Amino acid sequence: MASVNKVILIGNLGKDPEVRHLEGGVAVARFPIATSETFKDKNGERQERTEWHNIVLWRGLAEVAEKYVRKGHSVYIEGKLRTDNYQDKDGVQRYRTEIVADSMTMLTSRTEAQTGGNGSSGGFQGGASSQSSSGQGTAASSGKGNASAFQNDEPDDLPF
Repeated sequence: MASVNKVILIGNLGKDPEVRHLEGGVAVARFPIATSETFKDKNGERQERTEWHNIVLWRGLAEVAEKYVRKGHSVYIEGKLRTDNYQDKDGVQRYRTEIVADSMTMLTSRTEAQTGGNGSSGGFQGGASSQSSSGQGTAASSGKGNASAFQNDEPDDLPF
């Protein structure tokens, strides 16, 4: 029987990516992202629940994150779950669950990253980075029912 291990997340970085370069120059980046959901409890009061997810990026994707992604930025992540177990220094068995990303799309534009807002930007997949297929991002809905195409006449300074 076939099986599927696929995770799709949209969230905000909890801190800047921590990037290490392994032997042979292979880059690996790690950072947490937060996803939140709101719901009404049994008393009708609005509640918010935030989940934290540990993200791991490899090679070219890690290098893109190192250069362009910062704490608070919004990202779309596709990947797979990986759980590791280990013994800590006290001999206690510990478990760590991570999302190993196959692709990442930055949802915070350059302008909004400088001012702290959220919007759209380019997408990156696998070990190699590539611009999203449309060449330009699309604007997220403003929440008032108005969604318009993202227009950016400025040249893109990304090297890909």
